[in-house]
Amino acid sequence: MRVAIVENTRITHHGQVGVALHEAGARIGQFRPWAGGALPEVSDFDAMVVFGGEQNALDDAAHPYLPSLAARMRAFSDAGRSVLGICLGAQILARGFGGENLIGAAPEFGWCDVSLSDGAAADPVFSALPQRFPIFQWHSDTFRLPEGAHQLATSAQAANQAFRIGRATYGTQFHFEANRRVVADWNREFPALTEAMRPGWLSEHPTLAETHGAQADRVGLDLARAFVATIGG
Repeated sequence: MRVAIVENTRITHHGQVGVALHEAGARIGQFRPWAGGALPEVSDFDAMVVFGGEQNALDDAAHPYLPSLAARMRAFSDAGRSVLGICLGAQILARGFGGENLIGAAPEFGWCDVSLSDGAAADPVFSALPQRFPIFQWHSDTFRLPEGAHQLATSAQAANQAFRIGRATYGTQFHFEANRRVVADWNREFPALTEAMRPGWLSEHPTLAETHGAQADRVGLDLARAFVATIGG
């Protein structure tokens, strides 16, 4: 299988998604449009994965590639390819299908509880997950679901935590790719930002990593493997 990975920021961890892709023997193409790079062509790949970033999904002035990325995610989906958007990637995906982006409306940070929606029981990717689980969050923005999207997960802070469009187009507001090693690296790279999002986080982190983080790692890898299973090629 051939999988295009789109990175939206300087430091991008593939985490549990990368583990699942390598287990499946995927051939990966990496794209960095934020640094002036091109976007993947639909004909060249069986799937497209778009990771997060510090910009918001409507920040076209500073990041003029965003409308094109939203359109390209939709084009992959319309062509029957598997598509995954995580955090900013999910917000851009929602934009591509006509959903409304809500800037600064739902800040969440750390391992937070997410619950499956009723529609998750019949979903090929989400049906095997626990009804409620902790998963890592780092966002301030959220979105309203596009027309035709199926809600799969929700939380108290951000109603739309995960959704599916069509056969295998998925968006997750939460960072299920972020295993404990990824989170620890974010702490090292961005200590001031993490403390600003959640005062006291750096001191709380070691205890939370052993409890919430361990469960989140298992759920994240299960979710990544289930998504990878949808990819043709």
